[in-house]
Amino acid sequence: MEDKRILYVSSEVVPYLAENEVSMMSYDVPKMINDQGGQIRIFMPRYGNINERRHQLHEVIRLSGMNLVVNDLDMPLIIKVASIPKERIQVYFIDNDEYFKRKATFTDEDGKLYSDNDERAIFFAKGVVETVKKLNWVPDIIHVHGWMASLLPVYMKHFYKNEALFSNTKVVTSVYAQSFEGNLDLELINKVKFDEIPHDAIAELAQPNYENIIKTAVIHSDAVIIASESLSPSLTKFIESSNKPFLPFVPKDEFAEHYTNFYKNSVL
Repeated sequence: MEDKRILYVSSEVVPYLAENEVSMMSYDVPKMINDQGGQIRIFMPRYGNINERRHQLHEVIRLSGMNLVVNDLDMPLIIKVASIPKERIQVYFIDNDEYFKRKATFTDEDGKLYSDNDERAIFFAKGVVETVKKLNWVPDIIHVHGWMASLLPVYMKHFYKNEALFSNTKVVTSVYAQSFEGNLDLELINKVKFDEIPHDAIAELAQPNYENIIKTAVIHSDAVIIASESLSPSLTKFIESSNKPFLPFVPKDEFAEHYTNFYKNSVL
């Protein structure tokens, strides 16, 4: 994978958030490619429970300052950056005071999903792409992890479909069992349609539960990785019948060889 450029876009990444299946793989996979001589970038949201001082985050003024439109509202984009110690891996943080200042990731202190998680996901997807455009860094692969990042494949295939920078970029989505109960805001589909994304392409989002959001990401991806051993039978069946190249679950101690071969043989 030497010199291949891979952009990792994740809901969660260690060491910035607690260890779980998504956050660990969102660190381990980029590290593997970095060790192989690949060029990587990682993007994640800058949640308010990330300790900026401990992790030495700092704002990148030249990348910050633009406004992103979410459901007809202008929302300022702030970009922060940090380096994972000892790994020489840069992590970019998508930030906005309205969406990400609160001191938690997805739910309030009562465990209830934030009512604007849908808009946070739209803002995150757009923020990643707009920042990569400003960096003028052309990824060979964009690899998506976690449901907060799962609208990015939709936006890449529709909203940014005419961006010459990404004309040869392939999108891979890792699908995890980690989910949430209930639905995001039922207006999600209309907020995405506001960006002139056709209804038929996102019909699943009319009922924006975890499985339907992931199904929508799969539909708009070029390839899929089953990243959890305990994935629901319905999601597994959907992936297997999607006609997309897909990699079945492999144990963590074997993933490096399988992921590398999958990138080479099914994506690049």
